[in-house]
Amino acid sequence: MNFKGKISTAALLLATVMLADSHLEAGAQAVAEQAITTQKKGVTTVQVAAKTSMKASKAQAVKTAAASDLIPAIIKRVSPSVVGIIGEAASGDYRDGSSNGSGDNSASSDKGMYDLAHGTGVIIKSDGWIITNAHVINGIDNATVVTSSGKEYTIEESYIDEVSDLALIRINATGLKPAKLAPDSRVTQVGDKVIALGTPVSFSLRGSATEGIVSGLNRAINVSYRLIQTDAAINPGNSGGPLLNMQGEVIGINSMKYEAVGVENMGFSIPADTVRYVIHQLFQYGEVLRPSLGLELEEGWSAEIGLPSNDPLTVISVNSAAAKAAGIQEGDVIYKLNNTPLSSLVDLNEMLKKFKPGQTVTLWMQSKGDIVKHSLVLTTDRSSESDSGDN
Repeated sequence: MNFKGKISTAALLLATVMLADSHLEAGAQAVAEQAITTQKKGVTTVQVAAKTSMKASKAQAVKTAAASDLIPAIIKRVSPSVVGIIGEAASGDYRDGSSNGSGDNSASSDKGMYDLAHGTGVIIKSDGWIITNAHVINGIDNATVVTSSGKEYTIEESYIDEVSDLALIRINATGLKPAKLAPDSRVTQVGDKVIALGTPVSFSLRGSATEGIVSGLNRAINVSYRLIQTDAAINPGNSGGPLLNMQGEVIGINSMKYEAVGVENMGFSIPADTVRYVIHQLFQYGEVLRPSLGLELEEGWSAEIGLPSNDPLTVISVNSAAAKAAGIQEGDVIYKLNNTPLSSLVDLNEMLKKFKPGQTVTLWMQSKGDIVKHSLVLTTDRSSESDSGDN
């Protein structure tokens, strides 16, 4: 019997088993080490994530602090561009405050023996041109403009656009420091920090500054164009003053506030794009030559109360020869202007800022149950009534 061969075979089997055990131990150890490494990596990942979060929080805190630090510098830089306007309260026109958001935000003097009114303005050209509210100029007779340095000037020229509630005035001065209007490319968002400068309540408080945020955009408050809503304190006398972003640019001209028991910090400003549109026309024509459809229109109930709406505009009356020639009739409804849907009068007014009288637009309408398309030549709207619905 070959024991040697059997012993060799047994030894080989034992060696194989021992090798397998060795591989198992090595594998187990590798798995254990991998688990430890993974655990360590997990801890490291958590630590890194925590550190990253802390860094982000610190960065945000630094950013917020930096924005806060900018405010005094912005106020100091822009204040020389802000003026106070004071004079006799125009008889029959003057109202103290704007409890219903009417737009009248001028203020009376706190000196009971004088019947005075005042507001605010923003220098836009170094040679004496100033933008303010129409209701400020309409509400003051024999107005005096007072600069931040205390110099007094009379108004040499004035151009008023009641529809936008903006006015352009000129004083006989040179070397003034104009404010910068925010460019159209600048995006304003709800939550952006803002500063309001002006002359609240008493003329002795001119040069006052308040801070807040943009509370809302595209607000329609019984006016022709969209407004910016802010919680920065805007009080009677602030009308015509600037609403500034953190670049020190004018994003709006403060125009009105809601003032009633239980209502706090609801002010509204005319956006820079509307200000730019009106200024350009006042400089060029001395008035705003607004294009008009030559129609009196009525918006749907949803749009009127501020609900989201796809309701069309209804033609109440046809006023221009061009509209009559186009075949538009009372009772027709308008769905689109140049393929852009319309559901409110404010939307229409905003769209018409892109056009001039004499240009032709396309209206998609429904007339007697049929969908029709009309080409209409725009006329000039010289109406001073901002809420008449005459477009």
